Amino acid sequence: MLTILNAVKRVLVGRPFRNDRMVHTLLPKRIALPVFASDALSSVAYAPDEILLTLALAGVSAVAFSPLVGLAVMVVLLTVVASYRQNVHAYPSGGGDYEIANDNLGKYAGLTVASALLVDYVLTVAVSMSSAATYLTTAVPSLHGQQAMIAAVGVVILALVNLRGVKEAGTLFAVPTYIFMASILGMTAIGIFQAMTGQLGQAPSAAFTIVPAPGFDEGLVGLAGAFLLLRAFSSGAAALTGVEAISNGVPNFKKPKSKNAATTLLLLGIIASAMLAGIIYLANATKVHIVLDPATEFLLNGQPLPEGYIQNPAISQIAQTIFGAGSLPFYIVVAATGTILVFASNTAFNGFPVLGSILAQDGYLPRQLRTRGDRLAFSNGVLALAAGALVLILSFNADVTKLIQLYIVGVFISFTASQLGMVRHWGRQLKLAKDKAVRRQMIKSRTINMIGFGMTALVLLIVLITKFEQGAWIALLAMFVLFLIM
Repeated sequence: MLTILNAVKRVLVGRPFRNDRMVHTLLPKRIALPVFASDALSSVAYAPDEILLTLALAGVSAVAFSPLVGLAVMVVLLTVVASYRQNVHAYPSGGGDYEIANDNLGKYAGLTVASALLVDYVLTVAVSMSSAATYLTTAVPSLHGQQAMIAAVGVVILALVNLRGVKEAGTLFAVPTYIFMASILGMTAIGIFQAMTGQLGQAPSAAFTIVPAPGFDEGLVGLAGAFLLLRAFSSGAAALTGVEAISNGVPNFKKPKSKNAATTLLLLGIIASAMLAGIIYLANATKVHIVLDPATEFLLNGQPLPEGYIQNPAISQIAQTIFGAGSLPFYIVVAATGTILVFASNTAFNGFPVLGSILAQDGYLPRQLRTRGDRLAFSNGVLALAAGALVLILSFNADVTKLIQLYIVGVFISFTASQLGMVRHWGRQLKLAKDKAVRRQMIKSRTINMIGFGMTALVLLIVLITKFEQGAWIALLAMFVLFLIM
């Protein structure tokens, strides 16, 4: 029986590697970008949708504020990227936010950050896979209603790929990730050209009238309107998830590790901001409308929509408007987006096992998470992450809007704690440094981290206020239970 199981394992995972092969699994920047940054890059597939969907509660006029909300998200994204570039230079060991909080703020702060990150990694896989399943049903409408099963199968396949080793997974994912970047940026360029020449059409949902939710008949006015804008911003802040994974994955970079990780972070910030700006601009220009329940919130010529209407995501509607439904470029954009959402989960499959191994080494999690498998990956961490994501996907029926309410609260807890920890770190280092040039660099780094702390703390407060009753309390409860266990 054991012989049969071992044979199956060899087929699925591959032959074991010797420990001295470890150096061959390290990643150059061109592979590290798709491996560690695909989560943040792929957020353009669902973050704009959540902004539009939230603003739509106040009717069509409120949707016009989406560019301002998107701009606010991009400012926070670039600030966090600049802050984390300081982190990877100061802490290249792979402990990331956990190590920074533990060293500078104490054990309990470290465990709080660890709990938040572990929960958020599981949610990353669940949200990305569920969104990927939604895009697949866009291309193949006959699969509509099977999103949960599709997402679950995707998690299993991705777990098997990662059990074969980090570099194999990275090489496999590099090409599709670059195709996704090229397709979105290319579509943005063509869309802007069409807009400038007056050729840009309107999205399939542009003709629909949005029925405002109770209390928003007047649009974005008063405290309710301000609260809705903040809620839209907190949903759009999902674009920042994945930034922290690079700081956890520094040991997987080729030398010089810190420099390569910082460069990858910079590329991530620039590319993700450009893509997010492009999608939100085109969604606004083509009048893409997205609501929570099309059957009750959309009207066409004063009448409800025909039964069976399927609401497509923003990128699908934009691609259909620019290239035409059923065209080859349309299918390339939709396929590339669905694929990158699958691969976005790989960011978590790299971050979760490494963090789990560090926590196990420190005695906070079972020691089985500390050891590497036959292919030099943290196999038990990969399996634990896959199991947690499957539970969430099946429990929420792969509903992205419901899952995203649980999302990002954990990552902003870790963002805020790590930035405060870095401010304290630079304060201690300044007391020891004598060289003027070194001190100037430290003061610069501390200033960047102070700005990062102020901004992430503000966003965390907004997220807690706007998302607690929407489902964030579930994520917070899970973090609390993990904290007590550790």
